[in-house]
Amino acid sequence: MSGGEVAGILVAVFWAILVSFLAVVLVRLAQTLRATTALVADVTEQAVPLLADASATLRSAQTQLDKVDAIASDVQEVTSNASALSTTVASTFGGPLVKVAAFGYGVRQALGRRTAPEPEPDPRPRRTVIVGRTVPSARRKRNGRSSRGQKD
Repeated sequence: MSGGEVAGILVAVFWAILVSFLAVVLVRLAQTLRATTALVADVTEQAVPLLADASATLRSAQTQLDKVDAIASDVQEVTSNASALSTTVASTFGGPLVKVAAFGYGVRQALGRRTAPEPEPDPRPRRTVIVGRTVPSARRKRNGRSSRGQKD
């Protein structure tokens, strides 16, 4: 065998090894593509019903929000009506009720003065304690005037 023939055999062997290696890689790549195709098909089958359910849920939530909005507007209207009614009742009955209460208080005071004896004046001067200080309850009068505003 000559050197050219040996070189040809070596090149043929390397090419055979290279083709075998590429065939194995292509077979594995084909298996991976088949598995990926099956996975995408499964995801598609599961995703379509999930998207339909999500869409139905969103529509239901929108319907509920519309109902809540209608209820909130009704509550606002009822609140404004109650406020107007309260103002009307207060203005209609408030004045006369205050007058009746004042009249009743006056009558009780007048009847109480008639029936109850007047209390005897306390001989001790009355004092009030405020934050640790003693303050006289009435100011002394000078020349018929209050001592307030006069300089000593």
